[in-house]
Amino acid sequence: MDPIADALTSIRNAVKKQKRTVNIPFSRLKEKILEIFKREGYIEGYQFIPKQGQSSSANTQGVLRVYLKYEKPAYGKKEKSAIMGLKIVSKPSRRVYVKREKLPYVLQGLGTAIISTSHGVLTDKEARKIGVGGEVICYVW
Repeated sequence: MDPIADALTSIRNAVKKQKRTVNIPFSRLKEKILEIFKREGYIEGYQFIPKQGQSSSANTQGVLRVYLKYEKPAYGKKEKSAIMGLKIVSKPSRRVYVKREKLPYVLQGLGTAIISTSHGVLTDKEARKIGVGGEVICYVW
């Protein structure tokens, strides 16, 4: 059971079904990943929803409601998602670590790699700028 992979799979499935929102169980790492998705323009935003009977400051349980982003194309009826693809790289059975010299480029720089580093969760561009490597969590484009 990999909670990060489950959350990213939920987002991928919601995009395929053209859903506007998707709920994923709360964790600080998932929240950091969603912050990067929002900053890079892949989602509209997210909101913490506490479990019934808890205050909003107690982040021990609850869900993160993710608001997915869609764009109306110039032609055709179907809206296109800002997330075209989402690939999980590290898994509990196979962790993928990279040095700063080997940081991946996703679609020749058009996509984003999410890296867990000693400086926190960063994009590949931010990690390159700081000069750190780490665990590659996922690719998004």
